[in-house]
Amino acid sequence: MGAAENPPAPPRQESAPVRGAAPTPATEAVEKVVVVDQAPPPQAASRLQAQRPLAPLQVTTQAPPPPMTVASGAVEPPPQLAAYQPVMQPPQQGPLPSLNSSKYTNGITLCLFLLHLAAAAAAMGFFVFKTVQEISQHPRSHDAQRERSLLRDWLLPVEGAVALSIVLAFAWQKAVRAWPRAMVRVILWSSFGVTLAVGALLMCFSMLATVGLGVAMVVFSIGTGLYACWVTRRVGFTARVFERAVQPVDKFHGLNGPAYLMVAAGFAWISVWCVAVIGAVNFRFPGLTILGLVVSLAWTAEVMRNVANLTASRVIALYYLRGMQSSVQFSFHRALSHNLGSACLGSLFVPTIEALRILARGLNLLEGEDEFMFSCAHCCLHVMNAIFSFGNSWAFVHIAAYGRGFVQASRSTWSQFEALPGMAALVDSDITSSVCFLTGVTSGALCVALAGSWAFATHRHYTATVSLLAFYVGYLMTRIGMALPQACVGCYYVCYAENPTSRLFDGNIPNQLSKMQESRGPSVPTPRFPHRQHVGA
Repeated sequence: MGAAENPPAPPRQESAPVRGAAPTPATEAVEKVVVVDQAPPPQAASRLQAQRPLAPLQVTTQAPPPPMTVASGAVEPPPQLAAYQPVMQPPQQGPLPSLNSSKYTNGITLCLFLLHLAAAAAAMGFFVFKTVQEISQHPRSHDAQRERSLLRDWLLPVEGAVALSIVLAFAWQKAVRAWPRAMVRVILWSSFGVTLAVGALLMCFSMLATVGLGVAMVVFSIGTGLYACWVTRRVGFTARVFERAVQPVDKFHGLNGPAYLMVAAGFAWISVWCVAVIGAVNFRFPGLTILGLVVSLAWTAEVMRNVANLTASRVIALYYLRGMQSSVQFSFHRALSHNLGSACLGSLFVPTIEALRILARGLNLLEGEDEFMFSCAHCCLHVMNAIFSFGNSWAFVHIAAYGRGFVQASRSTWSQFEALPGMAALVDSDITSSVCFLTGVTSGALCVALAGSWAFATHRHYTATVSLLAFYVGYLMTRIGMALPQACVGCYYVCYAENPTSRLFDGNIPNQLSKMQESRGPSVPTPRFPHRQHVGA
């Protein structure tokens, strides 16, 4: 018994033989006792580790790895499914939504838009034909001389403004992609400065119509300056979001191609539209006819912008959600076919929603102690709450990715924002849409400076109408070109809300949400969340 309890030699004498020798039977017995019954003493543990260095790696507190993975020295692959299991919101029930839905969304709106487009094309063709016929067959008539004067002194400045707006559209987009942090401030304050200068220029023309337009632009510039001061605390975060959101664009070759095609189509459509307006001047009820052409152009240009938006949204959203390299051509085809009805319906809803947002923000600032303003502000807020449940600009991400209808996509995106604490207040305070809107305003003002000066030098009588039309078409063309950056930002917010644990996102949104929850920094209320969370710089 004493000999069994006290070994005859210390452990150092057992390791004295040659290093490469095999362990003795006694050593093997000790190993079996150590592994099964109790932990070995320090000397035996060091000897076992030196003889069999991989044995301790076989003991783990987690589920055993697959055979020949860790024990063979191979590197365990990183988990691929962890990024697609959000922990900050309830998990999705059932299978993942399909990415290749074959149904046509919002078919009624699509039919209405196609009928409208056919009617507009027929009307434009008719007015262009009447203009050419009048000039060629009755060159000395009063109507022919007037139309010839319009073609020479009215059409050329407008076409020059359209060409300038195309250059400005892609210049803004390129600048936003190259210097996103600086361009947010540049756009806010350049809109104020340019509209103020152009408004002063129009008043210097000293005509009643141009003075009225100049006063309107000066008033708008003052409002823009106040808005730029009001959102100063949000500029830093918006700049960081822009910087991160536009980074995936370089991964997809030709992603800007649909925007180029839509701008080219817009240029051709507006060119024919301008000639049709000249023909409509001598038609019955010219005021109503021209108003109808203006509304038609607005809807058509907005649909073109949203087609480019849907194409970019599908490519970027599938990159964020599934890690896929989606085809730009296939996404563009889906935007022009399966999702065109949603683009048409969204083109009617989103401008109305944006106008209500601007109105609500203004009333929210002015309500004060006045009972009437207080009632108007809260009435507008209730209307906005109802509209946001059925339509918002974030819906284009789910329309592009999952092929949903506009109303269904609006509900799904907003419900995801509300499921993530603080996310709804964060996206409500987003000023990306305002920044893109102000790029269009700035381009329109620059087009007014060109076309208005041109018309004033050639035919002063057309200065006001040329200036107004130049601003309109310059704004529309610039908004089409800026569809890509706005789509990238929309995908950044919506895809984060759907999959906040993805490694493709940085810490911008989580850090901002933590600041809002901790109530740090200055308070910036929004119409939908006037006294809740805030967004600091």
